[in-house]
Amino acid sequence: MSGVRAPTLMFLLSLLMASFFDTTAGQIGVCFGQLGNNLPNPSDVVAMFKQYSIPRMRMYGPNPDALNALRGSNIEFILDVPNGDLKRLADSQAEANTWVRDNVQKYNDVRFKYISVGNEVMPRGPGGAGTVLIQAMQNIDRALSAAGLSNIKVSTTTFMGAFTDTYPPSRGRFSAEYLNFLQPVIGFLVDKRSPLLVNIYTYFGLKNGDVSLQFALFQPNSNNEFTDPKNQLRYLNLFDANLDSVYAALEKTGGGSLEVVVSESGWPTQGGPGASVPNAEAYVNNLRLHVNKNGSPRRPGKAIETYIFAMFDENEKPNDETERYFGLFSPTTRQLKYGVKFN
Repeated sequence: MSGVRAPTLMFLLSLLMASFFDTTAGQIGVCFGQLGNNLPNPSDVVAMFKQYSIPRMRMYGPNPDALNALRGSNIEFILDVPNGDLKRLADSQAEANTWVRDNVQKYNDVRFKYISVGNEVMPRGPGGAGTVLIQAMQNIDRALSAAGLSNIKVSTTTFMGAFTDTYPPSRGRFSAEYLNFLQPVIGFLVDKRSPLLVNIYTYFGLKNGDVSLQFALFQPNSNNEFTDPKNQLRYLNLFDANLDSVYAALEKTGGGSLEVVVSESGWPTQGGPGASVPNAEAYVNNLRLHVNKNGSPRRPGKAIETYIFAMFDENEKPNDETERYFGLFSPTTRQLKYGVKFN
């Protein structure tokens, strides 16, 4: 092969790899959960992110092996503060400073985008996490600023269980018990111009019998399509309806300026009604197409930063069986479980 053709071939190969996960719009990431006893080691997982040109990662707590592997990778990164650490970090600025030093500042060539202080924190969760959430967020934010890292946004991750009256979306609001501790969080996010992270799963709407499979999978002509009577916005899928109910709730609580990052969304391949490989394939591919270009009826025309849950099936996840089968990849073979088209 001539020296003229080799660079051309390498360029074409790089374009082919990049097309798998669309890095131009760059809105899709993947969550790397670690609740399994058969997962590849974290450095190998980061290598898979690079191999498949996945541009963003979310991880649910510090892991030195993964953080070291992320150095210089250009992968945008969400790192969670585990719920069990919130009280300690809320009670002590020094502890928050140490957490940032050891898990963020030390890895100055990792592209941290957000620190999510807690995941799906509940009002009366273990360790009183709800009562200390805002203080933990403030302490982490101060620690980042003191370290010269104020470009990294501090947020928290909530979920659709925090909202009520979500149909039609214009009625969406925080339930009273969640609003009680999330109201100061919303004020903090507005002040810092940070987004709110929200986990949105249309699968659970199907599983609970609330909607049809077509409406949950972004498929057309569902008998659940509707028009919101308050604003005449038309809803063709459950994802948009859920997201816009979150925006409506934020507007009712002084958070109308906030963006929402969909920090988890996915579909299981087995373990419950509607959980199958074909449905997971349809959901993930339709989600990718939708969030990269459409926005939502309430916020049209703007790509929605979204993270697919999850990289792997996790065989040690508790509760419902479906929780263990949301992976894009098999942890043992490291092969995709279905075709994911990101081009």
